[in-house]
Amino acid sequence: MIFKQLIIFFTGLVIFAYGISLAIQVQYLGIHPWDVLSIALFDLIGLTVGTWTIIIGLVIMIFTFFTRRQYINVGTFLNAFLVGVFVDMFLFLQWFPVGRSLVEDIAIMLLAIVAMGVGGGTYSAAQIGLGPRDGFMLSIADITGKSIQRIRIYVESCVLLIGLILGGPVFVFTFIFTLIQSPIYQKIFLSIKPYTTRV
Repeated sequence: MIFKQLIIFFTGLVIFAYGISLAIQVQYLGIHPWDVLSIALFDLIGLTVGTWTIIIGLVIMIFTFFTRRQYINVGTFLNAFLVGVFVDMFLFLQWFPVGRSLVEDIAIMLLAIVAMGVGGGTYSAAQIGLGPRDGFMLSIADITGKSIQRIRIYVESCVLLIGLILGGPVFVFTFIFTLIQSPIYQKIFLSIKPYTTRV
């Protein structure tokens, strides 16, 4: 069972990272708040987008470790590290469709959002461990007693504001990203989870 879970987990991470990398190709349309921050730090300081994805993941994991360490495990570390590595790999390889019009760029962005929804639902359904951002938001929800949905809005709004101040790419799709991604994530998660649940 664990081998199957690992295959599903790594497959999900690859698809998720490809979605992030694809969205970056048309970032002028607006990208997910966490990626707005990564892009802003990359443009401001340097390194790579994937490196900043890893650094941000590790920073919030430290907070989670000292507040609700039950949300941290091996899968969380793998997620934090490998997504960043895969993002940089795809950005280097440039295996992306090229849009030649606004309509084509929107189609590419929608494909990126679908990929992130499918990838996120897949690696979560593997039940290897929470992503660092998910664990972070759950820990805050536990501490404050607020719903995870409300905490997600608060946290991503703060992240978006910081990314915007630092010069990250914010536009229309930044605000509708989650609305499209979440239903896809849930559908994939519920479809795959029965195959990774021990009876």
